[in-house]
Amino acid sequence: MDWLIELFKPFNTSLASTILLYSVVIFVGIWLGKLKILGVSLGVTFVLFVGLLLGHLGYTADGNVLHFLREFGLILFIFSIGMQVGPGFFSSFKEGGVRMNILAVSGILLNVGIMLAIYFLQGGAEGSTSISELVGIMSGAVTNTPGLGAAQQTFLQVVPDGFDVSQQMSMGYAAAYPLGVIGIIVTMLVIKKIFKVNFDKETAELEAESSSDELTPYKETFRVTNELINGLSMLKLHTLLSANYVVSRIEKPDGTVIIPTSKSVVELGDLCLIVCRKQDVEIFERFLGPVVEKKWEMDRGPVVSRRILVTKTEYNGVKLGSLHLHDAYQLNVTRVNRAGVDLMATAGLRLQMGDRVTVVGKLDDINNLAAKLGNSMKRLNEPNLITMFIGIFLGIVVGSIPLQFPGMSVPMKLGLAGGPLVVAILLSAYGNKIHLVTYTNSSANLLLRELGICFFLASVGIAAGKDFARTVFTPEGATWVGYGFIITIVPLLVISIIARAKYKMNYFTICGMISGSYTDPPALAYGNKLANNDAPAVAYSTVYPLTMFMRVVAAQAVILFFV
Repeated sequence: MDWLIELFKPFNTSLASTILLYSVVIFVGIWLGKLKILGVSLGVTFVLFVGLLLGHLGYTADGNVLHFLREFGLILFIFSIGMQVGPGFFSSFKEGGVRMNILAVSGILLNVGIMLAIYFLQGGAEGSTSISELVGIMSGAVTNTPGLGAAQQTFLQVVPDGFDVSQQMSMGYAAAYPLGVIGIIVTMLVIKKIFKVNFDKETAELEAESSSDELTPYKETFRVTNELINGLSMLKLHTLLSANYVVSRIEKPDGTVIIPTSKSVVELGDLCLIVCRKQDVEIFERFLGPVVEKKWEMDRGPVVSRRILVTKTEYNGVKLGSLHLHDAYQLNVTRVNRAGVDLMATAGLRLQMGDRVTVVGKLDDINNLAAKLGNSMKRLNEPNLITMFIGIFLGIVVGSIPLQFPGMSVPMKLGLAGGPLVVAILLSAYGNKIHLVTYTNSSANLLLRELGICFFLASVGIAAGKDFARTVFTPEGATWVGYGFIITIVPLLVISIIARAKYKMNYFTICGMISGSYTDPPALAYGNKLANNDAPAVAYSTVYPLTMFMRVVAAQAVILFFV
């Protein structure tokens, strides 16, 4: 049994013991992270606390292994996040998203401002808490792990032999994190109390807003009664109507169903199934005729409706109009579903791998188009590792570019965190234009992301564990917890009150916005439980991309300016 005792002995840095250590830290951390206290769980962050505990008990690993797994885990995590948020990054600035993003960025500035105020009030560089420790506290207070990783990596660029100091950031992060999660939930409850929020009223307002949603395709059947358009072709109708729409199919008075082409004409008595935006329905009622109730039996007649998966790489980035589906296949595309969101099937829409194209026409024509586009679920399950490692390669190159700004002691670099994040966002948003396949199914993306964050948190915890107890469980550690709670709660209350009092923002939307501004899934889960609708998730995803990017950059910038 000596071999077994030796394998589990503290201070054993053999390869087998290191793998065992990481396995225990990760699986115990994930299991504990699933436990809920008052309906709230800390999730994968518990891996950090288990690592701190075992590190405190004397378990460790080879320094080079710790450093590699920490940095590579951070790269995987950051790159996966960038690929996830990239498609919605730039669209999040449109319409109502601008206001939410401005509020979220204002919250980030308040976090940094309060942290710097604490730094200078307690004596600046001569104070008891260093700027590096405060950056770690701030990262924990806003529950943002990538910000911690970016700050540590930047610190080591400026002070190559400052590994022990960078571990102080990890301790500050761990001290502030639990109250960071709780602070968001407390804010939700305080705002509810201050403004006397009625959940039923908030839900009714959301339903009224969704009825006028401008982004979601909407289907309606119209009977043609306007004599002025009798005999006009589809092409002529498109010149007269400025709205974006698709005439999916037409039922003639004799019961014949046709798939209209540009030369097809409308006649009095025709029933037209039109896919348009809901707010445009009134236009079609005035132009064509009244809305009628009709159930289109697509599977029993010569015309059917099917969804086709785009899985061939040669069609990644191709404009929908260039397929000439009317002429080549006698088919109509009514909408395109991308990542669960229905998009209008306009001629200028560029297809992406994984798109689900809804087409209407004869079954043989649909099968021919399906063979052309791929329509293979198996193909989507294959990970695009080429794109991933091209992105990581370019991310490291971009992250190594020195950027000199006035007032900084050394040139700023985006580093191993910021570089892959920027490249991943750009690749996922625009990679289709250069026919680079960026599609990764959600399961694969989540696996890479969770694997990366587990390696990172386990490495940070194990390395910092030996000094954690004697640093945090002291009067100074209690001060860190207090600093963290102030950094957490004050900006949340300020932006939430402004959002509600000035902009009359829906309460459930505020819950999602503040969860997204702190990139905090446990808080989002609590907001979803309160709302029982998808409003918090929508707001969360609207501010999450920019917030994630800004928190990484902000943490790096503070280190570069003050270290």
